[in-house]
Amino acid sequence: MSRGSPVKMPLIPVVPENHSHVLAEFDCLDPLLSALRLDSGRLKCTCLAVSRKWLALGTSAGGLHLIQREGWKQRLILTHKEGSITQVACCPHDEDFIAVATSQGLVVVWELQLERRGRPERVSVSWEHRGQAITALCWDTSTLRVFVGDSGGKVSFLRAGSSKLGKGSAFVIFPVQTVTTVDSRVVQLGYQDGRLLVSSLSRCYLCDTEREKFWRVGNKERDGEYGACFFPQNRGLLVGQPPLLYCARPGSRIWEASFNGEVLSTHQFKQLLACPPLPLITYRNEPHYNPVQKSPQSVAFPKLLYLGDQNLLTWTDSAIYIFTPQNGQVLLWTEVKDLVDIAVYRSELFCLHGSGRLSHLSLLSAERCVERLLRRESWPLAAAVCCMFQHMITTGRARKSIPIDRLEHLRSQLSPSTHLELTGQLEEVITKLEPLDSASSSRRSSISSHESFNVLDCGIYRVISRRGSQSDEETSSLINQSMSEEERLKEFSFVQEEDQVDHDPQSSERMEAERSEQGLQFHLPLSFRPKPPRIALQAVKDSVSSFVKKTTEKINTLQMNSELWQRSEFREGGQADTTAPYSEETDNEVYDEMPNTEADMQELRSATERAISQIQDPLVLLDPVCLGETLLEWLPVLERILGPEEQGSAAAGDSNVDAPGEERWERHYLNSCSEQQEESSCSSGEPTESITEEKKESPEIGGTGDQSDSTENGSPPEPVRVVSPKPVPSDLLDNLTQLATLYTELSCFRNQENEQALGCTTFLRRYFFLLDQERVRRMCLLCYQEQPEVQSSFTEAMLDLTQSSKVLEVIQRGDLLRSLRSLRELQVWSAPPLLAHLHRLYEKHGEAAVRSFSQFYPTITPADVMTMAQQSHFLAYLDNLVQSRTEEHRLSFLQSLLEPESLRQDWLELALTHDAPQQCDTLTPDGQPRWHSHCFSWGYGRLLSLLIHLPADLSSKQKMAETCRSHGYWTGYLYLCCELQRRTEAFTTVCQLDDISLLEEPEGVEPQTLEEWKLLIQLSQRCNGVGDSEQVTGVNGSSWSNGSADCGGKISPENLTLMLARKAGPDRAMTVLEECGVQLVLSPHSKLVCELLRVTEKRQRAMIQTMLERCDRFLWSQHA
Repeated sequence: MSRGSPVKMPLIPVVPENHSHVLAEFDCLDPLLSALRLDSGRLKCTCLAVSRKWLALGTSAGGLHLIQREGWKQRLILTHKEGSITQVACCPHDEDFIAVATSQGLVVVWELQLERRGRPERVSVSWEHRGQAITALCWDTSTLRVFVGDSGGKVSFLRAGSSKLGKGSAFVIFPVQTVTTVDSRVVQLGYQDGRLLVSSLSRCYLCDTEREKFWRVGNKERDGEYGACFFPQNRGLLVGQPPLLYCARPGSRIWEASFNGEVLSTHQFKQLLACPPLPLITYRNEPHYNPVQKSPQSVAFPKLLYLGDQNLLTWTDSAIYIFTPQNGQVLLWTEVKDLVDIAVYRSELFCLHGSGRLSHLSLLSAERCVERLLRRESWPLAAAVCCMFQHMITTGRARKSIPIDRLEHLRSQLSPSTHLELTGQLEEVITKLEPLDSASSSRRSSISSHESFNVLDCGIYRVISRRGSQSDEETSSLINQSMSEEERLKEFSFVQEEDQVDHDPQSSERMEAERSEQGLQFHLPLSFRPKPPRIALQAVKDSVSSFVKKTTEKINTLQMNSELWQRSEFREGGQADTTAPYSEETDNEVYDEMPNTEADMQELRSATERAISQIQDPLVLLDPVCLGETLLEWLPVLERILGPEEQGSAAAGDSNVDAPGEERWERHYLNSCSEQQEESSCSSGEPTESITEEKKESPEIGGTGDQSDSTENGSPPEPVRVVSPKPVPSDLLDNLTQLATLYTELSCFRNQENEQALGCTTFLRRYFFLLDQERVRRMCLLCYQEQPEVQSSFTEAMLDLTQSSKVLEVIQRGDLLRSLRSLRELQVWSAPPLLAHLHRLYEKHGEAAVRSFSQFYPTITPADVMTMAQQSHFLAYLDNLVQSRTEEHRLSFLQSLLEPESLRQDWLELALTHDAPQQCDTLTPDGQPRWHSHCFSWGYGRLLSLLIHLPADLSSKQKMAETCRSHGYWTGYLYLCCELQRRTEAFTTVCQLDDISLLEEPEGVEPQTLEEWKLLIQLSQRCNGVGDSEQVTGVNGSSWSNGSADCGGKISPENLTLMLARKAGPDRAMTVLEECGVQLVLSPHSKLVCELLRVTEKRQRAMIQTMLERCDRFLWSQHA
């Protein structure tokens, strides 16, 4: 730089590479507040809550505004005369319910009734906290119940009655109950899986609401507002694990505790928060990042919230902090002024400020932020983010969301007069962009810029393109466009090996020595700069072609044995001396054999085209006999030209050249295997052993093959050929692939009666390099039970084909999470190579790996996993796959997996026989239900419930019902009996199980007519004695009673009479009892219940009569 030119400092500093996410504000909610008149000094927003559908805003005047998030339209205003709104909470599992707390201590649960287009209704009201400031609201995650905490430390819950369940749904329950009273003000409440988390000013408490048990989390107290929350573990391998607890502590610390309240570790974020804050990306002002380090922060976290994808959110009045607690790191922290409260839904934050203003923020990666800014045409803001997060924007992975042309368009939209420095900085970023293909290349070590050629042991020649100039990158991009994903991975792993060798002078000398010994030392200096890329590529192609031709001839000459040198004399019928030395005449003979390859290819092309033309005739294609004859005419030509040398020689009738053919066969495969092992061993020492073990185990995977696929003396099958022995033109290769795949499918599904025909397994192993991998995969899925050797051969071939993938090195290190991450980062995958890598993961990690395969659906289907895994492991995969869908979509998703429909019965029997109770615990020796045996837990109960609830025809339901009965799965059996209208069998089973809740639950078998009630009462009287005897003896010698013999859940004539009295009235119930001939003396409690029911019935009748009279008077008055 000259002395007179000014030094231009970067306008925007670059953030460190450990930052990948930002908080961005894309929407302005000021017009919404203005429309609601919440921007005035008299009326302000005091609290907020958010769900998938609603944004709820409480006001100082006692109003609750419900805003529909789609389009930000106001739908409802709920008014309260009991003071201003202090807390609001949306029901997470039913958005028709919202809980509201007022300043006078009132808690109201509203049912919106939007589905029925009715008026919102107060379904529950609680004055339990009158006179106290309510500080926290929290919904139960499964039932209509709201937990309430106040400033005095009292915690209660409020049951929400619903008009959906009828007017009498809340008649016999206590709507408000006190849970506990803690030592100080409640700061935050949380609920998850039956447990309530209470955070007060001094401690955190954990409460089991079902058993009414309490624990303290940790032993040390604290003094101040510190929050706590549950942290679900519902991703990857952690699916099904109980959630964790995170509790804030003084000094920027957070406790991590188990679901039982045991403190596992303490996370210290004080030093980590010394990093500078990331700017808030907002339309209100330009982002400014100050890279100067700050002093460590000692912060009190007043609340903790679970955010997005395994993140933890907290805030103060001046900043927002987001942590990733599972690795103990700070994802980001951003300064935001005047914060009062925050509500989150997934990765969205709704912030309430002290002035009453609202802001809507989103947590997202830097490249996603740029993409959204470009869609909104926020050009300067998008350019600023690109310059700040260069390490995220320049990677090849970002090209999916931000292609290069969009960044070029962004640069053209910046004004040179007002954004000169920004434009220059963006141009520097564009020059560093990596193409989409090289997503993994940003971390590569530097490689020299010259071009070099490498000859592998198996005879494959590869050009290694070294980056270093613009023309080199253009040439590399042209090459990459014509290469498959697998070849790119091979090249990448090979370049990494070269880098490691370059750092070791001894290994480089050793490599050069090996090349000189083999006569393969070759270096051709090329300069791509003076020529355009296409001309340069053509020059490389011509140079390499001539070199390959000459070198191949020398290799073949040097490696052939003495018998091959005399091949021409053998064909003439003479016998020559096998010890003849190498001479120039031998070299001439090799040159003379070169035209034979072209003649063979021409013959193969003619036979292939003839077969293709015949198959295009529908009469041939649709007739398996004619189609098989056509393919058998083509097969001998393929065998002689592309088959193994011994088969090709035998087809030509020359038995004297078997030895050279076998030698070339062994040399081809041994060299290819050794080359693959050397590539793997360059990166680590361990992979070579694992590859060898795989090759040893692979012939045993398929067991015994069919008769045509094994030799008479029981020798192992021939190796799978994944590389063509001869170069085949691309147009011919397409036709060969079509015929070879068709032959494989025909030989798999149809027995070949012709002796000349090859079996499916033999043909697949011999000509895998010609086959369509996806079609072969689908064929294996259909026939793997009848012909497992076909599936094992396909697996062996794919394992061999993917040996050079860079993912293999990660898998062999034994880290399951890193292996899965590497597979996901590849993104562009076809099913066959991905199956090979998943097969390796399963062999190394077993069930833990199978549980994670659901993330690769739909590329990998359950049928693929079924062929690979054990039955118990497959069930774990299927359960994880179904549970990964939302609850409302699980049934339809499982239905889509049942192809064919017979899988339903197979999966049902699998789920009933794995992780299930023993049949002796659920069935008596004579096959009847044991007492209370439906209370056993089934390991795959959720999957069983979904399978049974799927739509099915009559015969399938009958078969499933018999299966459930034979295994003692009584819950499913009762449901299927109701579906099949076999209600008598259902009532008999309920009486034998002796649990009256089976008649009362939403899916219970409730009698619908008086005849069914009579039948049920008679059955209960008949089964009563049997149940008592079994209850006393227990099941398998264990004590079943545990006090339940005297509980009200027992099925008896008296309990059934009371149940009928609630449905039809006490007088009708006693009449039915007399008709059944049951002599029953009611207990005092039952008599009292009947009297209360009579009084209630009379009052209801009187009330109805009064209402009818008033309506009648009103109508007559209107008529007058």
